Amino acid sequence: MLVYADGSALSRLVTDDVEAPAWAAWFAEHADDVITSPLGITELRRAAFPLGPDAREKARELAGTLTVVRFFDQALGSASLASGVLPPFAAIHLGVAMAHADVSTIATYDAQLAQVAILHGLRVIAPGRDPEWWAG
Repeated sequence: MLVYADGSALSRLVTDDVEAPAWAAWFAEHADDVITSPLGITELRRAAFPLGPDAREKARELAGTLTVVRFFDQALGSASLASGVLPPFAAIHLGVAMAHADVSTIATYDAQLAQVAILHGLRVIAPGRDPEWWAG
C-alpha cells in the first residue's frame, strides 16, 4: 500500500520544524511507498523558497525522486465533496489520496485534513507527533 504525502509532510524535509528529524527518518525508510501530486511538489518548493538556495536545491532534488500522480477526474470529484469542510488545497490532497486505489494512508501535519481523512477511512501518519494528535 502507498502513502500519499501532502506539502505539510514533504516540507519537513527542507525545514527545521520540530518534527523534521522524525519525518526524515520515517521517509528514509519508506520513500519508495510515498507518492504525492503536483500540488504537494508546489507546496514543498514554496516552503523551501524563503529558506535560501540550499533548501531550494534540496526541494528540487527531492521532487525529482518522488512519484508524482496527476490529478484525475475521480480525485477532483472526491475533492469537491470535501470542499465544504476543507480549504481547497487540502480538499485536493484528500481527493487524490481517496481516489488512488493503492493509497491507504495520508502523511500530513494539517489537523483539519487529518480529521477529514480519518472520516473517509484513510490512516493518518505524522512522524514526530503523538498518535491521534489531530483529535485534540
